[in-house]
Amino acid sequence: MSHPASPTVFWFRRDLRLDDQPALCAAAQGAPGVVGLFVADDALLQPSGAPRRAFLAGSLAALDERMGGRLLVLHGRPETVVPRVAAAVGAAAVHAAADFGPYGRRRDQAVEQALAEQQIEFVRTGSAYAVAPGRVRKPDGTPYSVFAPFHRVWLQHGWRAPATSAAGVAFVDPGDVHAGRRYRIDSLAAPVPASTELPQPGEAAALERWQHYVSGVAGYGEDRNRPDLNRTSRMSPYLKWGCIHPRTMLADLARHRSAGAEAYRRELGFREFYADVLLHHPDSPRVSLDPVIDRLQWDSGPTVDRYLQAWKDGRTGFPYIDAGMRQLLAEGWIHNRVRMGVASFLIKDLHLAWQIGARHFMQHLVDGDVASNTHGWQWVAGSGSQAQPYYRIFNPIGQGERFDPDGDYVRRYVPELAGVPGKAVHRPWDLPGGLPDGYPAPIVDHAAERAESLHRWEQRT
Repeated sequence: MSHPASPTVFWFRRDLRLDDQPALCAAAQGAPGVVGLFVADDALLQPSGAPRRAFLAGSLAALDERMGGRLLVLHGRPETVVPRVAAAVGAAAVHAAADFGPYGRRRDQAVEQALAEQQIEFVRTGSAYAVAPGRVRKPDGTPYSVFAPFHRVWLQHGWRAPATSAAGVAFVDPGDVHAGRRYRIDSLAAPVPASTELPQPGEAAALERWQHYVSGVAGYGEDRNRPDLNRTSRMSPYLKWGCIHPRTMLADLARHRSAGAEAYRRELGFREFYADVLLHHPDSPRVSLDPVIDRLQWDSGPTVDRYLQAWKDGRTGFPYIDAGMRQLLAEGWIHNRVRMGVASFLIKDLHLAWQIGARHFMQHLVDGDVASNTHGWQWVAGSGSQAQPYYRIFNPIGQGERFDPDGDYVRRYVPELAGVPGKAVHRPWDLPGGLPDGYPAPIVDHAAERAESLHRWEQRT
């Protein structure tokens, strides 16, 4: 049973920060202290690749430091761990930000039921989005399936100003919480190759990166499609784990009136749109929103397995594609324009289902977000919301020549081609001396595979 002197419990999930944290402010209101809890949940950890787990561990360590070493990290099933902690401290309520993902909703329902059995309230305040998924709807109450009208209504709806800082919250020393053995934060991390370059984790790093980037956001609209220029913000890992809230970013963007700021705000809108689509289509990480895509003829067998491995390793013989896949291995991240190119190559040159590529990305991306990853892949596959038509096929050579015109991006990630000057790097088979040592010949003929993809599309049922 609770009593007036009991602390509340705040359950950290995708909100590893103290600033702009309305759910934490709600937990602290009227309470003598707050127990800050993170549950290491195998249902989420096991599907996560090493880069994402390493970034998570680093962000938790930064959060724990800011909390004066008072973050309680426990391992187990949330529906068991959370009620146990709440009961141990006599809390009347557990607070958290709402989760709208398929697993998160099921998990929270189970936790809420377990808490109710102990007469403990489960309070949800805010979410990881500026506008909660499900809030933006058509006049008839149905969800939008196309981004443009969603975006227009999303802008009209607006969002709250950033919340006040929760840095002054009195966190309870977890050593006083007898609710199970503490879990070492560094145990969350899986081994990452020493050569992998991940961003600095945590809230302070997120705010520093964002403040530096937003000061020059005016050029975002022109430069965002150029992977060779390295002009994107790389804020996606911080948004994934809530080291910064999009509301904070939107407030800053409102002070920068430019086409670049508007283009960046639109990209944040896409993130919210994809979360909305996932809410209404919880099976979309496995099933195409347009069922005809899953019924197309997809290849299999030993040869295709070799092609798939070549794609994963960045050894397809198409420099722009290989640079992207090697960037994924080296940094746990790929420039968004290149993501579209490598996805199109897997689906329409190798004739493999988009779900295969989406799973591979989720194993390696430091910013792996189910909603954005799923619906980015569905878009390229020709399924889902405002999808690219299936018959629109990216040319892996032309994309490189257009968006990496001087070849700098390719040379950065494909050392075998480092000595090839200018845009010639995109067609190394045409070099006077032939292919440079160690670089493979193209594994497929793009023109032939494009024709095959179009043929299969024409034969769809």
